[in-house]
Amino acid sequence: MVMRKNFGKKSWLYPMPVLIVAAYDEQGVPNVMNAAWGGIFSDDMIGICLSEGHKTTKNIRATGAFTVSVATAGQLVACDYVGIVSGNKEPGKFAKAGFSAARSEFVNAPVINELPMALECELASYDDDSNHLVGRIVNVSADESVLTDGKIDVAKLRPVTYDPINHNYIELGAVVGKAFFDGKKLKG
Repeated sequence: MVMRKNFGKKSWLYPMPVLIVAAYDEQGVPNVMNAAWGGIFSDDMIGICLSEGHKTTKNIRATGAFTVSVATAGQLVACDYVGIVSGNKEPGKFAKAGFSAARSEFVNAPVINELPMALECELASYDDDSNHLVGRIVNVSADESVLTDGKIDVAKLRPVTYDPINHNYIELGAVVGKAFFDGKKLKG
């Protein structure tokens, strides 16, 4: 007999992406934060739960644009730092993390040079009750250093996921199968 342990209602899911969300304020100064509760939910939309108290959330609502970068193993310390320090209390947080920015060619938001992959987004909606932010993906950009044959190479990108149970970051890695192919073995 299989035994299971019940944990009740938790916000646990594997893998949980580590999203680094950046936006300019109304004066063009970048701010950034680490967010774990988010993901893609249609061809051109990303949803993230961001409370209205975050400086980055205020910036997104003011400018109507933001970027979402993938946290990487090579920038783990900086990515964690922007999650534990508030931009409301540390105005130099972006630079203190060691980040520099280039203005997106597609939206009014900073692309973090040190993080090699970014979704460049327009604000589609923000719900004050649920704190659910929805962004329309206008462009995905990637530094050539993480490309192989013109495609993003996960081994070069070295993205990390968040383990919400043990509070660890885990680097994604090994390929274990081929999507839309391996299941064909079970077809009649």
